[in-house]
Amino acid sequence: MAKFGVVFPGQGSQYPGMGQDLYRGNQSVRELFATAGEVLDRDMVSLCFEGPQEALDLTANTQIAVLTADLAAWLAFSERMTTAPLILAGHSLGEYAALYAAGAVDLRDVLALVHLRGKFHQEAVPVGEGAMAAILGLPREAVEALCRGIDRQKHTVTLSIENAPGQIVVSGHTAAIDEIIAAAETKEGGRGVKLPISVPCHSPLLQGAAERFTAELRKVDFGECRIPVIPNCDPGLLHSREHMRELLARQITSPVGWKETIERMAAMGIDTIVELGPKRTLSGLIRRIDRRLRLLNVEDGESLEKTVAELSN
Repeated sequence: MAKFGVVFPGQGSQYPGMGQDLYRGNQSVRELFATAGEVLDRDMVSLCFEGPQEALDLTANTQIAVLTADLAAWLAFSERMTTAPLILAGHSLGEYAALYAAGAVDLRDVLALVHLRGKFHQEAVPVGEGAMAAILGLPREAVEALCRGIDRQKHTVTLSIENAPGQIVVSGHTAAIDEIIAAAETKEGGRGVKLPISVPCHSPLLQGAAERFTAELRKVDFGECRIPVIPNCDPGLLHSREHMRELLARQITSPVGWKETIERMAAMGIDTIVELGPKRTLSGLIRRIDRRLRLLNVEDGESLEKTVAELSN
């Protein structure tokens, strides 16, 4: 029997139509979308299935839409499985889906929290003033050196995600992001790609959002995780009820240690990782981190059937 973990994607995985096939084929998913629409006072069916992409790329929309798609994949998957994953993790926003799957937060609370998280992110930095970029082909140390050479007052750029070897994400003011992309392309093998995210996530520019969000976290009654969850901001730990609010607040301004998260899963004896949610972005990153891991995913009915069959063998 496979020793499997589950991971959930975050921003950057959004596309019009995500979750639609699971919605058609699963009553629990249809109920989820109805609840999400009620809690958020939004037509989540229209947002997730029709977009348009420009609307989905606005952080205030992206976060609730991707969370809903992640949860849809979890519901469809967990209803079909007789065994639970040994470990859970989510990439940035995906950490909230992981905590819901672990039983640490209920559906209405997680939807409301992620709605406020996206809203506070968007309001912290006006649209157009902040950005994120993937710096490819350079080691972490080289990217950190580029950041130090560019970062200054009102021209901030910092390392925000270590996705995989040779893929580091930076966040900051738009002008600083443009400058670091240009600088990366002067280095041998280096290049930069601006990401479809409208705020500089996991950077000090979101300190105001973190402070506002901390007050909202205090209002939620979190429970203990029935399945362990690795936190983004400190993958050496596991989420606990005692420290959950602190870790989620820190996540807003701290770098995401995705490479370290997957390395920890492998060290725990995990041999298979299932990505639940739109696209297979995380699977591509995991393949670059540890090629020994078997990778499966669920984002529609076909991939659900294939993954359940694989795990049942």
